[in-house]
Amino acid sequence: MKLNSALLKSTFVAALGGLLFGFDTAVIAGATQALKELYHLAPFWLGFTVASALVGTVIGSMLAGIPGDRLGRRASLRWMAVLYVVSALGCAFAWNWSALVFFRFIGGLGIGGSSVLGPMYIAEIAPAKWRGRLVGIFQFNVVFGILLAYFSNYAVGTMGFGDAEWRWKLGVSALPATLFLGMLLGIPESPRWLVKKGRVNEAGDVLRLTGEENAEQELRGIVESIDAEHVTSDALFTAKYRVPIFLAITIGMFNQLTGINAILYYLNAIFEHAGFSKVSGDLQSVAVGATNLIFTVIAMSVIDKLGRKTMLLIGSVGTCSCLAGVAGIFFSGRHEDLLVWMLIGFIAFFAFSQGAVIWVYISEVFPNRVRAKGQSLGSFSHWIMNALISWTFPLMAASSGGYPFAFFSAMMVVQFFVVLFFYPETKGISLEEMQKKLKIA
Repeated sequence: MKLNSALLKSTFVAALGGLLFGFDTAVIAGATQALKELYHLAPFWLGFTVASALVGTVIGSMLAGIPGDRLGRRASLRWMAVLYVVSALGCAFAWNWSALVFFRFIGGLGIGGSSVLGPMYIAEIAPAKWRGRLVGIFQFNVVFGILLAYFSNYAVGTMGFGDAEWRWKLGVSALPATLFLGMLLGIPESPRWLVKKGRVNEAGDVLRLTGEENAEQELRGIVESIDAEHVTSDALFTAKYRVPIFLAITIGMFNQLTGINAILYYLNAIFEHAGFSKVSGDLQSVAVGATNLIFTVIAMSVIDKLGRKTMLLIGSVGTCSCLAGVAGIFFSGRHEDLLVWMLIGFIAFFAFSQGAVIWVYISEVFPNRVRAKGQSLGSFSHWIMNALISWTFPLMAASSGGYPFAFFSAMMVVQFFVVLFFYPETKGISLEEMQKKLKIA
């Protein structure tokens, strides 16, 4: 099957949620110092300010499957776009600390919801041959959004906005959020959701629109799969689904136990702790964001060839080594000039492995009937660990910057063996065939 314009358009529009996801999660790095001084925040409350969005992501990811099943993947993504717009404008015009925290929470709902609905939508319209690369576009946009956030912070920081600088940094994402909302009006609904709702003819039209060469055969496979599921309960937490549940929870947890988001959120503070100035720290952050983008592109180009499991194993070794190096720099107080390179190496290995694989993998291991719930579970696991780590990171780093990184490095050793012994490979297998492989057909 060849990629056609309708399939690509649908993929890129849904993946725009990933760009906003990345932008909104990383942009706070450029505002933490200003917020700390403006609101006189101790490390605990600075961590809470950052984590307030993450509380929203936890709730958003946990509940996103409900509208995803009832309203459809596309309609639910539109509501996520509305939340992004409201959050950006609310943060820009926040009248006090409580208002800022509230609107960051609203943005978190959008981030959590889109982290579930975006990859799920793309996985359900993509053919097996291209699924890894197409769902990978969502992750590409996440890291592109992170890079844009760092570059935006740098650019805004040179414009002389003074005390209002942090408002511009947090509010500028209202523009891409509005674009995302508008573009969602022009893509079709997921064919698998349409079949679940009995709209089989419409599902066939979508398969043909997106270039499926054997549309009728593919449609029959989807109908048979969902018909078979109708004779069983759609409850997720049953023994039948224990394998995909284990996979979704562990990959979500390990994604954050790399320390990735704690590092991204506090990147400027990490560089400041190592002796870099504000402007040079902003530039170093752009370099880290660019590395993230480059290695995500590399990962996307090989994910359907190397496979998900192989990439996770490579990443475990690489991230473990780089994190150990960062910990050593902070413990010894020497070789600070190597910090940037260790962090760039860490980002490169993360982007090539966990970063590129997580949303693809979670979207693949659950059957059609519980995919929305399963996607929510994996995303919830990811975001609850994110919130816990990001909230406590300033406290852990306050005594010695090295302890968090040593912990993250040790977790990558654990990840290596869990992936090696328990993770199945999913490349090149249709979603319906995956059910049979995991013995949940």
